[in-house]
Amino acid sequence: MSSALSDLHPHPIVQAPMAGGASGPQLAAAVSDAGGLGFLAGGYKTADGMYQEIKRMRALTRAPFGVNLFMPQPGHADPAEIAAYRGQLAGEAAWYDAPLPEDVDDRTDDGYDAKLAILLDDPVPLVSFTFGCPAPELLAALAAVGTRTVVTVTSAEEARTVQAAGADAVCVQGIEAGGHQGTHRDDPETDCAGFGLLPLVAQVREAVALPIIAAGGLMRGAQIAAVLAAGAEAAQLGTAFLVCPESGASPLHKRALTDPLFSRTELTRAFSGRPARGLVNRFMREHGPYAPAAYPQVHHLTSGLRKAAAEAGDPQGMALWAGQGHRLARALPAAELVEVLVAELAEAQSALTRSAS
Repeated sequence: MSSALSDLHPHPIVQAPMAGGASGPQLAAAVSDAGGLGFLAGGYKTADGMYQEIKRMRALTRAPFGVNLFMPQPGHADPAEIAAYRGQLAGEAAWYDAPLPEDVDDRTDDGYDAKLAILLDDPVPLVSFTFGCPAPELLAALAAVGTRTVVTVTSAEEARTVQAAGADAVCVQGIEAGGHQGTHRDDPETDCAGFGLLPLVAQVREAVALPIIAAGGLMRGAQIAAVLAAGAEAAQLGTAFLVCPESGASPLHKRALTDPLFSRTELTRAFSGRPARGLVNRFMREHGPYAPAAYPQVHHLTSGLRKAAAEAGDPQGMALWAGQGHRLARALPAAELVEVLVAELAEAQSALTRSAS
């Protein structure tokens, strides 16, 4: 790699920040120590919870790492739609004996400003943002303390906004990606209108001069070679690392990724109110069509149900986030997975060189 981020990780492999517990210090440190770039997920955590994970990370490794934040979302959710969805979930609450919270309309602040204050006071090497682009003043403030910045984009238009704001790089997310789509505009009319990763990388490469991290369904070194050839300077993998023993994901979630019972993925608002890709299960089928565009209110509304389903050993009631390549998951230790991916990448690039000569 030869970019503004190249000195942070020898190998062009980034472990995606997976909110909800999967991307903890143990996984991120293992990836960073192996020459990739490990990421902590600040989304859904309190400011102190994020700070404690950073402290733990620093105790585990001296290698560079990143922290991801969710951008605050405008409070435009319709209370009537949230109330209707609450009624839709009443049967789930009774089945799992998990009462639904009453005050989700008030839970829109995850401590974003407090998290930023910590990151400005005690800087980390890299901070990435999802669901929007920070103001130029914030990006400049992070740069002033030595922190480099990445913003997730799902279109060339979003990438141009990020470049104008002054970020160091973009994470280009194709529609194949597992978990939440990082689109800056949460528009229900365009839920399934995203671009595949390779066409999107090409579009963004022509639109901006920023380094590109490519994300979306990547599971093998040959796929990494393809996105590098298309103009990316690194590849970000989430589902591939989800099954590693260092991952904090539920064992039920890990097993489901390669379970023939869960044969495909879809985008859904059922669990969080924002479009996210996961394995199709009963909860998604029954409630996805009725879920409103109301993030993070729906996330808080379903949180207790998802936890109760996990405790009951029932993957049919859990959010089983997964990219389209989930059936290719390999349950290897994180460092070994990085090593295998690097070897596969080298082999694929060598084959491309031979075929071109």
